[in-house]
Order: sequence, then C-alpha cells, then structure tokens
Amino acid sequence: MQFDNVVCAFCGCDCDDISVTVENGRITQARNACVLGKTWFLSHSAPAHLPVARIEGKTASLEQGIEAAARYLAQSRYPLIYGLSSTSCEAQRKSVELAEVLGGCIDCCTSVCHGPSGMALQGVGEPTCTLGEVKNRADLVIYWGSNPAESHPRHMTRYAVTPKGMFVPEGRKGRTVVLVDVRRTPSARTADIFLQIRPGKDFEALWALQALANGRELDKAGAAEIGLTLEQLNDLADRMMHCKFGVLFVGQGLTQTRGKHFNTSAAFLLVRALNRHAKFALMPMRGHGNVAGVDNVLAWQTGYPFGVNFSMGYPRFNPGEYTVVDVLSRGEADAALIVASDPAASLPGKAARRLAEIPTITLDAHESETTKIAKVAFATATAGIHAEGTVYRMDNIPIRLRKVLPSNYPSDEEVLSLLLARVKELKAC
Repeated sequence: MQFDNVVCAFCGCDCDDISVTVENGRITQARNACVLGKTWFLSHSAPAHLPVARIEGKTASLEQGIEAAARYLAQSRYPLIYGLSSTSCEAQRKSVELAEVLGGCIDCCTSVCHGPSGMALQGVGEPTCTLGEVKNRADLVIYWGSNPAESHPRHMTRYAVTPKGMFVPEGRKGRTVVLVDVRRTPSARTADIFLQIRPGKDFEALWALQALANGRELDKAGAAEIGLTLEQLNDLADRMMHCKFGVLFVGQGLTQTRGKHFNTSAAFLLVRALNRHAKFALMPMRGHGNVAGVDNVLAWQTGYPFGVNFSMGYPRFNPGEYTVVDVLSRGEADAALIVASDPAASLPGKAARRLAEIPTITLDAHESETTKIAKVAFATATAGIHAEGTVYRMDNIPIRLRKVLPSNYPSDEEVLSLLLARVKELKAC
C-alpha cells in the first residue's frame, strides 16, 4: 500500500511530499525523503517490543503507569516538564495545561538550541517570510552558522537553492548562495561564496555589515579582526543591498557561540537595516520536526516561547532561571516529565545526573538513555507515523500529520490527557 503526500516530521523542514510504501505492517520505502528522513521512517516502523508502561523497570499496564506517574507529579513541589519538540501540537497543549495544574516549569528543546533567536525576536522583532516565498522570490541566500547539507539535507534542494520559482525561473542559476561559518563544512561545496570568520566574532561581523548597510565606512584593521578582508565585507554588503529578495538563515553556530542572543539580535537588526535597500528576510534553521510548534503553542497559551514557570499561579518567563539546564543543575526540580526527548544523553552532566536522582517520567517511542533511568516509562505512538496531529514548519506554517501505520501504543496526547485528568483528581484531594 502506498501513501502519498506524507509529512516527514524528523527535522524542521517537515517535507510534505513523501511517498511511503507499507508492506506487511512495516514501511519499506520513503521516496523523496532524504537520508535522515528515510532512517526516521524505517526505524520508527519496527515491530513493537516495549511494554506500554514500566514502573521502575517492571512491566505494568497503562492504568498502573498513569496512577504511579500522576502520584509522583502531584506529590512534587517543583516539577519540570521538558522536551516536546518531536511530538504533536495537541500533545504540547496538554503539557502546558498539566504544567499549570502542577504549578511547575515547562521548557522545550528551544532553550538549548534557538532560545537566543526567541529572545532576539522578543527584543527587536523578526523580519521573516515563508519557505514558499524563499523558493519563489529569493535570489540571494545566506546561511550563517548553519550546515544544511548535513542537518537539513532537503532544505537547499526543495526550498532555498535549486528549485525553480515564480520570480527565479532559472532556479540555481538565478541565485547567489553565501555560506558564513568558522570552518569549511560540506555545505560550502554548494555555495558560490564561502566566508570563514574567526570563532566568536559573529557579533562583530554582523555589526560591521549593518554599519555598511547604514552607509558607514570600516577600516582594514576592524575587518581583519573578524577574519575577513574589507573587500569581502564590502562585497557581501553590496550584494545584500542590491538583491531583489534576500534571506538570511541563521543556525546554532550563531545561537550557541559567544554572544548568543546578542548575535541573533544583531542579525535581526542587520535585516531590518537591509530592508531600506532591498526586500530581505531572516529565518532560524529549526532542528526538530515540531520545535517551532512548541514555541507557538507555549506563546499562544502563556505569552512566552520557552522556559515558562507556573509556581506563582500565572506564567513567568526568565531564561537562565526557568530553563531546563538551570532548574536541573541547581537541584530545584524534584520530579520531571520528559516528552519525546532524551535529555539524559544531551544535557550537561550535572543536569542529567539530577534526572537520575528524582522521579522521572518519560513518554517516548524508543528506548533511550532517559527511559533507562525513568521511574515510569510509557511507550507511545510516533506522531506522523502511528498518530495524527499538527506540526509547525520552521517558517511557522502549520502542517497536518498523517497516520500510515496502526499502533498498539497510545499517542502522547492520549497519555497526557489521562495523566492530566488523574493529576487534577489528586490535586483536588
């Protein structure tokens, strides 16, 4: 059986043109998908072997798991909910409601990747567009601190570089591609211009380009400190100011280096200055399939995109205080609910060790380092393969997921709904 127009929810591209072939209850082909997408489809269609719930490593029923998890959360004084970037918006909404009922913190993978972009957005605004506009209009494409050839393999071929657009009928021949990074990556082979700046000099480079866009002059010494020549900076600024439609894609090389939200603020302000000369937009290269979705859901429900605290009965936002690494590293969280994420394998050691010390509850389709240390572990259906739902593409366009395989496991939304209902009963008592 073949399913067309299936969404691959692995990365922020959320490609919706995948043709999936199902044979004997398994996905055998995923045409049009990149190597990462094919691996995602094939690995998530393996036969079920995990129990629906485990309590301290022992097999349990779904009802027993819900009861144990609800009691751990209801009895905690400062619980943490984290992850959510690889699940549906419907599950994310339930998680926000649960965090409010518990009076705890809720955070997502944004705080450890593109959190600085969210902070810059709040501070100076985000001049952005859709990927459809990039495909149809962009004649200048700049990747800054990003390696899409390896992180988002179809980004260039489907959206930004090679496709023919309404106002770029020649496709690749009608576009200039610039890559700015601290080292030469595989993406540099696709670029017309590769600019290698010094590590930690992103802010200075962006501010220098903004100065040129505002008609200021730079000296050679300042350019040399960045790692570029004055001619290279002038050439890039000139291309930015005289393009028809330019787009700047910023990656974690910009958000997770020295400067963080100051870097992204400088990028946003640069694009604002460029719009006095040409049409220009900016877009963060979001990683997980629905990390843009959880930002949207949190902002819609609470007013803030990540790191939200409900301990006072209303939402509060303060990165560095209510974000996952900080809450765990300081030993403040006394229970944790992890949804579709593996923080034990990715967070700093001190934060990961705290998860092993407190009652941790997980919802995941696979065994992971976090499920191994969990007090209660639920096996759930994969959104986009075994369960329907909504995700947001990196350009904040909502896309509906299809179900292509049946599953014996409940979805994240179903488990969270049951958990929420039981926690409400316990908290009322």
